[in-house]
Amino acid sequence: MTIIKILPHHEYCPDGKTIEAAPGTSICEALLENGIPIEHACDMSCACTTCHVIVREGFGSLNEPEEEEEDRLDQAWGLEANSRLSCQAIVAKTELTVEIPRYSINHAKENH
Repeated sequence: MTIIKILPHHEYCPDGKTIEAAPGTSICEALLENGIPIEHACDMSCACTTCHVIVREGFGSLNEPEEEEEDRLDQAWGLEANSRLSCQAIVAKTELTVEIPRYSINHAKENH
Protein backbone atom coordinates (compact mmCIF):
# COMPACT_ATOMS: atom_id res chain seq x y z
CA MET A 1 0.00 0.00 0.00
CA THR A 2 1.10 3.55 -0.75
CA ILE A 3 0.78 6.36 1.77
CA ILE A 4 -0.94 9.54 0.56
CA LYS A 5 -0.80 12.60 2.79
CA ILE A 6 -3.69 14.99 2.11
CA LEU A 7 -3.00 18.58 3.11
CA PRO A 8 -5.81 20.41 4.94
CA HIS A 9 -8.70 21.64 2.78
CA HIS A 10 -11.37 23.87 4.34
CA GLU A 11 -14.29 21.81 3.04
CA TYR A 12 -13.20 18.25 2.23
CA CYS A 13 -10.51 17.56 4.80
CA PRO A 14 -10.14 20.42 7.33
CA ASP A 15 -7.47 18.72 9.44
CA GLY A 16 -5.66 16.97 6.63
CA LYS A 17 -5.43 13.19 6.56
CA THR A 18 -3.07 10.34 5.80
CA ILE A 19 -4.56 7.48 3.79
CA GLU A 20 -3.35 4.31 2.08
CA ALA A 21 -4.01 3.28 -1.50
CA ALA A 22 -3.12 0.26 -3.56
CA PRO A 23 -0.73 0.95 -6.44
CA GLY A 24 -2.76 1.18 -9.64
CA THR A 25 -5.55 3.16 -7.95
CA SER A 26 -6.27 6.71 -9.07
CA ILE A 27 -5.80 9.46 -6.51
CA CYS A 28 -9.50 10.32 -6.89
CA GLU A 29 -10.57 6.74 -6.12
CA ALA A 30 -8.25 6.67 -3.10
CA LEU A 31 -9.67 9.92 -1.74
CA LEU A 32 -13.27 8.79 -2.18
CA GLU A 33 -12.60 5.34 -0.68
CA ASN A 34 -11.16 7.05 2.40
CA GLY A 35 -14.02 9.46 3.05
CA ILE A 36 -12.62 12.55 1.35
CA PRO A 37 -15.48 13.68 -0.93
CA ILE A 38 -13.48 15.41 -3.67
CA GLU A 39 -15.63 16.69 -6.52
CA HIS A 40 -15.65 14.54 -9.65
CA ALA A 41 -18.50 15.92 -11.71
CA CYS A 42 -17.72 13.87 -14.82
CA ASP A 43 -17.58 10.57 -12.91
CA MET A 44 -13.82 10.30 -13.47
CA SER A 45 -13.96 10.37 -17.28
CA CYS A 46 -11.45 13.23 -17.80
CA ALA A 47 -14.22 15.56 -19.02
CA CYS A 48 -13.95 18.29 -16.37
CA THR A 49 -11.46 19.70 -13.87
CA THR A 50 -13.36 19.35 -10.59
CA CYS A 51 -10.97 16.68 -9.24
CA HIS A 52 -7.86 18.80 -9.89
CA VAL A 53 -5.11 18.29 -7.30
CA ILE A 54 -1.60 19.60 -6.82
CA VAL A 55 0.92 16.87 -6.06
CA ARG A 56 3.40 18.47 -3.65
CA GLU A 57 5.58 15.36 -3.20
CA GLY A 58 5.92 12.24 -5.33
CA PHE A 59 4.77 13.82 -8.60
CA GLY A 60 7.38 11.98 -10.65
CA SER A 61 6.13 8.58 -9.52
CA LEU A 62 2.73 9.04 -11.15
CA ASN A 63 1.86 7.82 -14.62
CA GLU A 64 2.49 10.27 -17.45
CA PRO A 65 -0.56 12.43 -18.25
CA GLU A 66 -2.28 11.77 -21.56
CA GLU A 67 -2.80 14.69 -23.97
CA GLU A 68 -6.53 14.79 -23.11
CA GLU A 69 -5.71 15.37 -19.42
CA GLU A 70 -3.14 18.05 -20.24
CA ASP A 71 -5.68 19.86 -22.43
CA ARG A 72 -8.31 19.68 -19.70
CA LEU A 73 -5.88 20.89 -17.02
CA ASP A 74 -5.42 24.13 -18.93
CA GLN A 75 -8.94 25.01 -17.72
CA ALA A 76 -8.34 24.22 -14.03
CA TRP A 77 -8.43 26.89 -11.34
CA GLY A 78 -5.04 27.41 -9.68
CA LEU A 79 -3.06 25.37 -12.22
CA GLU A 80 0.56 24.65 -11.25
CA ALA A 81 3.38 22.69 -12.89
CA ASN A 82 2.64 19.72 -10.63
CA SER A 83 -1.15 19.73 -11.16
CA ARG A 84 -3.00 16.58 -12.15
CA LEU A 85 -6.59 15.49 -12.52
CA SER A 86 -6.88 13.08 -9.63
CA CYS A 87 -9.08 10.76 -11.70
CA GLN A 88 -6.22 10.26 -14.17
CA ALA A 89 -3.24 10.22 -11.79
CA ILE A 90 -2.41 6.62 -10.94
CA VAL A 91 -0.66 5.86 -7.65
CA ALA A 92 2.60 3.90 -7.77
CA LYS A 93 4.61 2.78 -4.71
CA THR A 94 6.07 6.19 -3.82
CA GLU A 95 4.48 8.19 -1.01
CA LEU A 96 2.53 11.25 -2.15
CA THR A 97 1.58 14.57 -0.63
CA VAL A 98 -1.51 16.03 -2.27
CA GLU A 99 -3.21 19.41 -2.00
CA ILE A 100 -6.79 19.91 -3.11
CA PRO A 101 -7.08 23.49 -4.43
CA ARG A 102 -9.39 25.81 -2.56
CA TYR A 103 -11.71 26.23 -5.55
CA SER A 104 -12.80 24.20 -8.54
CA ILE A 105 -14.75 25.07 -11.65
CA ASN A 106 -18.02 23.18 -11.37
CA HIS A 107 -20.77 24.88 -13.34
CA ALA A 108 -23.42 22.38 -12.20
CA LYS A 109 -22.67 23.05 -8.53
CA GLU A 110 -22.55 26.80 -9.17
CA ASN A 111 -25.97 26.72 -10.91
CA HIS A 112 -24.71 27.85 -14.34
